[in-house]
Amino acid sequence: MEWLILVAVIALGIPAAAWFAQERLIFFPQPVVSTAHLPARASPMEVLAADGTHLRGWIVKGAAAPAPAVIYFGGNAEEVSWTLADAHWPREWTIVGLNYRGYGASEGTPGEHALTADALAIYDAVTRSENIDPRRIVVFGRSLGTAIAAHLAAERPVAGAVLVSPYDNLAAVGKEHYPWLPVSLLLRHRFDALADAKRNQMPLLAIVGGSDSIIPSERSRALFDAWAGPKTWQVVPGADHNDLGSDDVFWESVARFLAER
Repeated sequence: MEWLILVAVIALGIPAAAWFAQERLIFFPQPVVSTAHLPARASPMEVLAADGTHLRGWIVKGAAAPAPAVIYFGGNAEEVSWTLADAHWPREWTIVGLNYRGYGASEGTPGEHALTADALAIYDAVTRSENIDPRRIVVFGRSLGTAIAAHLAAERPVAGAVLVSPYDNLAAVGKEHYPWLPVSLLLRHRFDALADAKRNQMPLLAIVGGSDSIIPSERSRALFDAWAGPKTWQVVPGADHNDLGSDDVFWESVARFLAER
């Protein structure tokens, strides 16, 4: 009898623990450690979300006037200033990145519905700027941020989308890592990019690592195949999930895609 009780406790306890701990398994907020690495062209940017939450990040001004703009959405353990500071971005483009709720200096607590709603508020703020060409806005998502970028592209007019290490939905990714858990039943933050991909007619550049240990290539390919618009599949040979951006192939493909927008 005791072993039956033990099995029941384990069978019920582990899924229950996963249910209550899932935010800590999905989101890893990072602080702003320094801003010294940001270029001189970078200025602080703040957007007021629909619920009054203050979202904070930066806008790196492009050389063109008005400038085309990239709106960047990072990974689940990323403080965006480091990506905004990368010298590989084309100089004529304005690069915008605000940290997710609870990340950097942004207020609030991260969650799927909040982050997707915040993306719309950020887009609307960018298009109100007289220095931005609203016809040449590209959304750029990395890992977790690919679902957010795909949703924004489905809800607002954009010239293109760059998705780095994309996935079809978080439940499918979760099943790859936790096959012994009923992930589909437990997951509250589903980030279903597949549904949005089927609506998106704008050009897509999907960049994947040839040795990605976090997002299986099958999950990235499922999103890519569902995308309704013209699309390009770029593999960075040998790259893992976190080192894609250190390869010249990555930035060369980004530069070509942006040059065509």
